[in-house]
Amino acid sequence: MKKGIIITIVVLPIFLHASVFKGQREYMKNCKPCHGSGTKVVTLKKADEWDVFFKNNGEIIAKLHNSDKEAKQYFSSERFKRYSKHLLDFFRKYAADSGNVPACSD
Repeated sequence: MKKGIIITIVVLPIFLHASVFKGQREYMKNCKPCHGSGTKVVTLKKADEWDVFFKNNGEIIAKLHNSDKEAKQYFSSERFKRYSKHLLDFFRKYAADSGNVPACSD
């Protein structure tokens, strides 16, 4: 019984936390075709600016993509809702003020 509780306490937060890797993978799959390398895009804004873009389920970033039918469909999808926290984590990790450089393959 104690082992189960200890494993839950240690492992569960890992699964609940956003993942930079998942966000990067999501970017490469859904954003790269239009925006190109993640290296260029994520460094356009500071971390707190990316927070604003992703506020309210990505309301602002979705509005910016309204003119593109495919992008609009993606931002209104369940997939975006599921992965938006990972995308934000990726954008924050490599934001202009982070000092980190993403290893996105072009």
